[in-house]
Amino acid sequence: MESKYLGKTVRHPVDELDTFPAPKGVKTVTMSSDEVTSSCPITGQPDFYEISIEYEPNELCIESKSLKLYFWGLRNKAVFAEQMTVDIRDRVVADIRPKSCRVASKQKARGGISIETLAVYPEC
Repeated sequence: MESKYLGKTVRHPVDELDTFPAPKGVKTVTMSSDEVTSSCPITGQPDFYEISIEYEPNELCIESKSLKLYFWGLRNKAVFAEQMTVDIRDRVVADIRPKSCRVASKQKARGGISIETLAVYPEC
């Protein structure tokens, strides 16, 4: 299975996640970043996030460079924190079809308020 992005020069965000076969015996994978941005759909101001993705692989795992490139594309999206969290969960589920997935986001405080959101799969 050849990587779409790893080892290649990529100078643009992507809308999909590259994958590789899940190694036998891996129960849980957690990936996180505190460098995710999007913009407020009302004011256009930037919002800054910490994102954590935890999943139980089925057959595939997420390649980390593609996740970084996917997060890069979020900076141009005008979306509320709650919807962005669900969108990330849906992207992970669509691309790797995990047994389970939890995406947590924490929007850094703006106006003294921070927002934490959790989206899970399968939905409870």
